[in-house]
Amino acid sequence: MRCLAVDVGGSGLRVTWAGERPGPVGRSGGVRLGPTGIDSADLVERALELAGEVDDGRDEGVDRLVWSTRGLMLQDPGPLREMLVARTGCGHVAIVSDAVGSLVGALGAVEPGAVVAAGTGAVAFATDLDATWRRVDGWGHVLGDEGSSAWLGLAGMRAALRAVDERPGGSRALLDAARELLGDPATWPRQTMTGPHAPALLGSMAPAVTAAADGGDEVAAELCARAGTALACSLLDAADGLPDVPLTAVGGLLGAARVRAALEEELARHGRLVRPAAGDALDGARLLALRWRTTDLPHHPVHLRTAPASSR
Repeated sequence: MRCLAVDVGGSGLRVTWAGERPGPVGRSGGVRLGPTGIDSADLVERALELAGEVDDGRDEGVDRLVWSTRGLMLQDPGPLREMLVARTGCGHVAIVSDAVGSLVGALGAVEPGAVVAAGTGAVAFATDLDATWRRVDGWGHVLGDEGSSAWLGLAGMRAALRAVDERPGGSRALLDAARELLGDPATWPRQTMTGPHAPALLGSMAPAVTAAADGGDEVAAELCARAGTALACSLLDAADGLPDVPLTAVGGLLGAARVRAALEEELARHGRLVRPAAGDALDGARLLALRWRTTDLPHHPVHLRTAPASSR
């Protein structure tokens, strides 16, 4: 049975054929926006092109297709699913939120659990794969994403501007780093409030914050600690009511030792441990596709849709 796994995330579009072991991965850029939002047609065409590039040459079609994507709760997945069915001829297409993909990939299995994903944005998710499907945060860099790279970068820029104003809580180290990255502080409001890529721009400041913390800057160290604690709180809130499920964490920001340590310390304070992540959202899509060969997948009207809404 031929199974295809796709992940649409902050790092771009990734595609792989779902074997028992991870195979070659095709990669492309991220989403493109059209007049009505995400250009799904473009994503589908690029995904299928990548699938052909990493195929073993048999070109025997697709029997199961799992498509993991960010922002699923903000869109109707019906048209995307119909497009995939029409283009592949595959009637078994699952549209999965990246939170579910990240959880399954991090656990290395389709089982109950909770995950916090800390990249440019931040979201926590927990499920027992039955009655409970709980998402926490993921509200974007203006309203939420606490503990994310964008959040940490923004906090670092605020500390830099406090140094400009010679106020308590300012950091000269962060001011110097932000000037090197973004130029004159007078231009920062325009760049971060009206620029088309504000979250990515803010996130690009996060490595400067973690580097300053490692270099001994107390303000930066405190910001890193706050980021890790915020991520842990989101994870615990998501897992509330599911005391026995494993907790895990994924995302590039967790490569920062101080952020990771703060997350683990906050979890330990509540008597919980974080399981090392086995994989990512593409691995999760692959594992879901493999399970679907023999067993029906769980269903949720938002986070994991395996059939058109009208059939549920």
